[in-house]
Amino acid sequence: MIQQEGAGWRLSRDPSRGQYCVLVGGERWAFELTEPEWRDLVDLVETLEQQHQGLVDQLMPDETIELELDRGVWWGCLSGDCSQWELRILLTPLKGRAAEGEWPAPAAAAVVAAMRTLWDSQH
Repeated sequence: MIQQEGAGWRLSRDPSRGQYCVLVGGERWAFELTEPEWRDLVDLVETLEQQHQGLVDQLMPDETIELELDRGVWWGCLSGDCSQWELRILLTPLKGRAAEGEWPAPAAAAVVAAMRTLWDSQH
């Protein structure tokens, strides 16, 4: 079992839990994911963060930006300025449960970094 958490976020991966082996959470919410949902979420948030990093040099210090991405069963939105941002996610599979969560700044950047670390430790 791998577990990480910080102020306003938490992540856990435990393959022994069966189908729903990844837990993703925020300040007052959490939900479990399947391995394919986890892979797709990591891809979504990494893409949003990369898009933000690509635009940071073009933003004025007080200018804000909102990036949305709809990919498969996931929708995500990164919004903020050049130095800090929040992240909202929405899981809407074709059948079964749905889930929604959000991380405010600076928890959003911390959870994305933790996702990357957890993903890298798996592969």
